[in-house]
Amino acid sequence: MDLEGNVMKKIIHILFCFAIVLSAQECRTQKLQTDRYPAVAGQFYPAAANELASTLDDLFKKAAPRKIQGDVIALIVPHAGYVFSGSVAASGFNQLDPVKKYENVFLLGSSHRIAFEGASVYASGDFITPLGTVKVNKSITADLVHKYNFFSDRTDAHMQEHSLEVQLPFLQNKLGAGFQLVPIVIGTQSPEVCKKIADALRPYLQSKNLFVISTDFSHYPPYDDAVKVDKATADAIISNSPEELLRILGKNEERNIPNLATSLCGWTSVLTLLNMTQYASDVSMDIIRYMNSGDSEHGEKLRVVGYYAIAVSSQREKSTTSYELRAEDKKELLAIARKTVNMYVRERKIPEIDSTKLLKSLRRHAGAFVTLHKGGDLRGCIGRFDATEPLFAVVQKMAVAASTEDYRFPPVTSKEINDIEIEISVLSPMMRITSPDEIELGKHGIYIRKGNRSGTFLPQVATETGWTKEEFLGHCAQDKAGIGWDGWKEAELYIYEAYVFGEK
Repeated sequence: MDLEGNVMKKIIHILFCFAIVLSAQECRTQKLQTDRYPAVAGQFYPAAANELASTLDDLFKKAAPRKIQGDVIALIVPHAGYVFSGSVAASGFNQLDPVKKYENVFLLGSSHRIAFEGASVYASGDFITPLGTVKVNKSITADLVHKYNFFSDRTDAHMQEHSLEVQLPFLQNKLGAGFQLVPIVIGTQSPEVCKKIADALRPYLQSKNLFVISTDFSHYPPYDDAVKVDKATADAIISNSPEELLRILGKNEERNIPNLATSLCGWTSVLTLLNMTQYASDVSMDIIRYMNSGDSEHGEKLRVVGYYAIAVSSQREKSTTSYELRAEDKKELLAIARKTVNMYVRERKIPEIDSTKLLKSLRRHAGAFVTLHKGGDLRGCIGRFDATEPLFAVVQKMAVAASTEDYRFPPVTSKEINDIEIEISVLSPMMRITSPDEIELGKHGIYIRKGNRSGTFLPQVATETGWTKEEFLGHCAQDKAGIGWDGWKEAELYIYEAYVFGEK
């Protein structure tokens, strides 16, 4: 009996130890499933902590120094191997104020590994790098997944994705451990879905948070072609217009550049950022540095990949300012509008303009409205806010639209032309406001947006109608945006100024 008892005790002890081993293995498996461990350490960057730290120090020493004076709220940086793009990425991260503390870093990259709809946030654990753990903000990630059907928490989108991972050591070096991460991989190829993602993320675009957009530029063209196509893409980005970026990306494809596979691998991530920043007048976009893989001792010139670092900063201390124009500028713009209306109404042709002979102020990008009056009454008014084209070209296009495309009026006829008076409103950039108290009647125009609905009133509307601020907002919300008289109270509010002048 004693022998049997001893045997049973040994068996139980063995089983107990085996259970402990299984439990430890199960815990480790669970840990691997929860935290996201490095996938490209030792390939894109050193896997050893001391070597990685030394590499980062060297990259930052060779990087462009800090030149941004404003509050950096976003960076566009490359994600190739450090030997190719590391100095460009470091130049971008060098723009961060060394004493500023960010609460959250929203890290966006476009999926390279798998295709899926919407975007995936990593919500089940933290990110591990050779330098340590980067905490994920579980509250924000869970909130995004809960509120929006285009956000998921699928982990397979993150496990082998390098575009987010390679940015983390830079962030750890510059920001230390005092921030939380919101990692987002965008799988969609739809500009419309990118806009939805931007609408969801826009409330987080504020001083206490940093957005890092991970993307390389042209893939595999020859060196000289890369330089040209990359500049075109970067110029489109700093125009702060989603439409302009999409236009240039399409134009790049049409150029049939040898070996060009893409001119912006993370275009959906960059497009999402521009959808967030396009209406903010206090935002400045600055190119920090450009290189391509052909500039590296490890690269070749026949097939290269392009890299840009672009900083997005907030200049909140700057108020909206009118577009300053001299008398000769106004005279020239009115002449362009008049000639365009006359020719288009009579001949359905648009006069050609030699832009090389125009003053620099008329070639600067700006938004504008063209308003037509007849006998003191409105006869047409159409404009646009986006500053993606030179002012003279915008005025010309809006002159055509105001005379023939305003749905409230029939097209202007040739018999009416001599009775038409033209007025032009050149717009300052829009600025998001949080309270109607910031609106100055007669000085500010308003732009109201709620979901897909929007409406605007030029500054002069308040003066001409004599409306109170409540009426100014109510009529714009009801008559222009179609969201009801009180709809502005739950909508996004923007203000802008207009430099108004006319033939009178």
